[in-house]
Amino acid sequence: MTLADCYDPTGERFGIPTFPWRMAPGGYATRRQLRARGLRPGGQDVAAQVLRPRRRREPLAAYLYRIDRAKPVRPMTPARWAALRKANSAQQICPNCRRDVGYRIPRSHGMCGSCIAREEQRAA
Repeated sequence: MTLADCYDPTGERFGIPTFPWRMAPGGYATRRQLRARGLRPGGQDVAAQVLRPRRRREPLAAYLYRIDRAKPVRPMTPARWAALRKANSAQQICPNCRRDVGYRIPRSHGMCGSCIAREEQRAA
């Protein structure tokens, strides 16, 4: 796929307006760009996309939202802060040794670093 293949401003080919990477017109932004401006998509559907061709794989896609339809980010209330603290602290307790390790335990590991080291020593 070439840059020319990524240009479909009417949306005939891809179903939504599509532009080559870094060539989207003004008025559109990705989720991260909206967040940097203190905005969120606010329930709107994807308005357009940008595609970045790659040699051997499918092109990378970034979805765009209309800035004029975006809504302000909801402020964090004390209750939301408390819920976030509670969720994060629950993910810091190792299910094997039941210790609070002080960091969020990755789901891929499922246990703290000390327990992983003990498991590796037993296996060796």
